[in-house]
Amino acid sequence: MGPATEDRDGLVLSGHMDVVPAEEPGWRSHPFTLTETDGRYVGRGAADMKGFLALAANRFRAMDPASLRRPLALLFTYDEEVGTLGARRFGETARSAAALPRHVVVGEPTELRVVRAHKGMIRLRLGFTGRAAHSGYPHLGKSAIEPAARAIVALAALREEMEAQRPAHGELFPSVPFVALNVGTVAGGSAANVIPDRCEAHLGIRVMPGMTVEDVAARVRAAVAAAVPEPFTLDPVSESPAMMLDAAAPIYRMACELVGQRETHTVMYASDAGWLARAGFDCVLFGPGSIEVAHQPNEYMPVHEFHRGGALLDELIRRRCGAA
Repeated sequence: MGPATEDRDGLVLSGHMDVVPAEEPGWRSHPFTLTETDGRYVGRGAADMKGFLALAANRFRAMDPASLRRPLALLFTYDEEVGTLGARRFGETARSAAALPRHVVVGEPTELRVVRAHKGMIRLRLGFTGRAAHSGYPHLGKSAIEPAARAIVALAALREEMEAQRPAHGELFPSVPFVALNVGTVAGGSAANVIPDRCEAHLGIRVMPGMTVEDVAARVRAAVAAAVPEPFTLDPVSESPAMMLDAAAPIYRMACELVGQRETHTVMYASDAGWLARAGFDCVLFGPGSIEVAHQPNEYMPVHEFHRGGALLDELIRRRCGAA
């Protein structure tokens, strides 16, 4: 919406349309029916991040294109919760990406703080193969779980090693200034009386801006290989890149000025902004709601924060797009 500019000035409002499942016990209302209770909008995705999407879509719908001197665009993605798949697909394939404004607000729930950096998330699958046999005849089989167990111990040592290190940009994340490795799931075997012929572990690794999948996977591979003589596989499952925007970027300075923010805010989770930054966009995270209530029963958005977020978006659109 609005006239295109050669310098890609203007504004993109972006967010993901998917949510995590709502199967947790403890919901006091239907998770997919928005309910207003005690000054809160309650429902799955109210904070993460359907409240922002509602604000963005309604402002776009109500906007008079003739009032814009620079374009305003919406970019809504899919499958962010399972690995920022939609944003990756858009960045790698969309021919229209270069025609959109360069400046992007990704409406993650930041409690209306302006965030210019976040960690990335790399998921790896570690696999071991054995030979199945009756457990009464162990000499006929070969356990896949035992080498996996030794690998997990080695990964725990690698985790501790990483926690003691302070890589570049760690100062931006003072509460967790290191690469965080988590062995998230382990699965193997079929029954107690069967020698297990397979075992698989899924790893999640929170990385700093500038780190690559290849570098991180190489450290994991080396740690496992040093502890386990048996062959194994290590495969990437997904990547959500870290994001870091220069503090002098116009969208960051303007958003900070709008809310009166002088300090730097960062978050430890990944977002679509990682892929969008790789595609040449300048991104900030900025939206109402708190990540601390996301992915939990009775997820909510404070009503007053929702309305304040709308007013701040109105002003940001006015400043970036020249809306009357």
